[in-house]
Amino acid sequence: MAQEPSATEPLKKSLVPEDEESRFERAPNSIPGQIVFWFGVATAVLHIWLNTLGLVSELRAAAVHFAAFGFMCALLYPAWQAKSALGQRFVLVIDVILGLLAISVFLYLFYFEESFYRTRQQTTGFAWYDWTFTAIAVVLCIEFTRRTTGWIIPILIILSFTYITFWGRHVGGMLTFSGLRTDTALFRIVYTDDGIFGTVARISYSFVFMFILFGAFLMRSGAGAFIIDFAQVLARRMMGGPGFVAIIGSGLMGTISGSAVANTVSTGSVTIPLMKRAGIPPRTAAATEAASSTGGQIMPPIMGAGAFIMASFTQVPYLTIAALSVLPAILYFLSVGFYIRITAKRLNLKPMGGHEKTVWQVLKDNGLAFFLPIGVLVGLMVWGYTPTYAAGIAIISVVVSSWVTKNPMGPMAVLEALALGAKNMIMTAVLLVAIGVVIAAVTISGIGNTFSLMIGAWSGGSILIAVVLIALASLVLGMGLPVTAAYIVIATLAAPALADLITRVELISAIASGEIPQSVGAILMLGAPEHAAVIGQPMSRDLAAEILGAAPQEMNRMILDQTLTRDVIVAALLAAHLVIFWLSQDSSVTPPVCLTAFAAAAIAGSKPMATGFTAWKMAKGLYIVPLLFIYSPILTGTLWEKIEVTIFTAAALYCFAAAIEGHMEAAVNIVQRALLAALCVILIWPVSAAWHWVAFAVFLALLAWNILQDRRERQPVTA
Repeated sequence: MAQEPSATEPLKKSLVPEDEESRFERAPNSIPGQIVFWFGVATAVLHIWLNTLGLVSELRAAAVHFAAFGFMCALLYPAWQAKSALGQRFVLVIDVILGLLAISVFLYLFYFEESFYRTRQQTTGFAWYDWTFTAIAVVLCIEFTRRTTGWIIPILIILSFTYITFWGRHVGGMLTFSGLRTDTALFRIVYTDDGIFGTVARISYSFVFMFILFGAFLMRSGAGAFIIDFAQVLARRMMGGPGFVAIIGSGLMGTISGSAVANTVSTGSVTIPLMKRAGIPPRTAAATEAASSTGGQIMPPIMGAGAFIMASFTQVPYLTIAALSVLPAILYFLSVGFYIRITAKRLNLKPMGGHEKTVWQVLKDNGLAFFLPIGVLVGLMVWGYTPTYAAGIAIISVVVSSWVTKNPMGPMAVLEALALGAKNMIMTAVLLVAIGVVIAAVTISGIGNTFSLMIGAWSGGSILIAVVLIALASLVLGMGLPVTAAYIVIATLAAPALADLITRVELISAIASGEIPQSVGAILMLGAPEHAAVIGQPMSRDLAAEILGAAPQEMNRMILDQTLTRDVIVAALLAAHLVIFWLSQDSSVTPPVCLTAFAAAAIAGSKPMATGFTAWKMAKGLYIVPLLFIYSPILTGTLWEKIEVTIFTAAALYCFAAAIEGHMEAAVNIVQRALLAALCVILIWPVSAAWHWVAFAVFLALLAWNILQDRRERQPVTA
């Protein structure tokens, strides 16, 4: 009898699933594909050297990063898809030329960097080769992002560059910008920390690449198949088990894949058929996978590329960001899990069972090769090593630990993992370099400060309204930008405004309590002399807000620095960035453009838009949990306070799902649904702890009553 293929066979056939976001690419066995393979191996080795032993300037390292991945992008993703053989050869010639031009930009920066600075100091203009190669760099950024992400980012780059050189002076009002000479703009874009070879590019060639390479080694060692087996064993006795396989598997896979769509296509090829066989409707199965895969980008210890950029923006260590993200990430996956549980109960589904292996057997087969390297990675970062060094050692541990499993990695497997990591990095590398044009334009023009002022004015000082505005902006930008690019753009524009609003609330609290330094009190008296008698004394928050609003604007920074501690200010900035980072994920599951949901729908055979709306409903945690960063102590509180917030929010998320679905363990009527909705609001609203505990007690009583109702309904009727 022929052996039935295992559930994990789709993962074993392909190391990397086809990413629906990618453009048409040349076959791996073609000559360009083979060149990309071996060039990718060399690129990966070069980057490991740059991040460990190499003593190269950051500008040159960023330039070689762009050159290497630009060359591979040109060969792997053709300029257009020609039909005839002659047309294909013509396109290949163009691609080779563009790839060599990317390398020429690096050579220019390598050999002419110092002379360029000297020329810049002595004259007011560019030499012909300065014009040529800086312009080539910008044009290649436009072309490579067009090939990998579509037209939105190239258009954004063109608009940004022309805004600071031409049309900005013709815009009226707050957005006007007098403009720069073209050579000055090119200099700022190429040679400064805000440009294409600046801070974000350095993050790309160091932290992001090393972690993507680590993920590639894990995948090559058999981690993908292990994750699915492990999730199946854990979820086999759960009602709606295949849905929990998707949640567990996608959460684990998402920590190493770096792409929600790739996560969906890889784990979804296994979990979506499992869910459909268990009786879960195709649309719900696809939405479950899409929502779960989206959560992989916010799940520590290895989060999306945006987390490393956040660490650079906020100057908060990546390990701290990952540690603070654990409980929020758990809450997100619980929100998806609650929906699956309720759906399974509503449809009266049974546990799937059928998996013969035990947890120990699955762990013994390949678990060591998955958990040991992640333990090494986290342990080294806890002990104070840099993320790049920790990732390098963790890569070695993947190879070593694989030798005690059924899938030992030999020399060829190591080469394949190196090439796989480089290939997976192409889109991210060209994106993070190219987005430097936009960042430079925002910094040069000051439009970031202008945008912050606009958010402050539109929100009327309300943090909640500001968050809604940012959520709308992230949704609109996310329709055309990858998640990381959307986060960078919105964080550059809106994070300062949101952080200012958060610190303003803290300032008002300090003034209302009367706990302010005498120097700050003197400044406040300048703006509100009529309230001099009460400044420094306890007062109402409304009066405190009035006094702060009357203070001289030029003194605001001094008031902030002298009243609040640095920890409070940094926490406000981190909260703002985390809110934006979470909200930037929503485009994956929010119609009308939700690529992750569309990819899952293609596997499930469900309607794409309907799947998108269901995924949006299941991913409600993306909109609820970010509010905790601002209105609760989940980032800055004690351990008990954080656990308390987590318990209340988990109950709120269950109430939300039950109110939407009209079902808990048993069906609920309209009155109970309204009560559940009210409990959800109370449990997450920033009210006193007494209100939270009362609401939680009511929720538990309602849940217990519903469980008893479910048991009564399931009891057999006796004659």
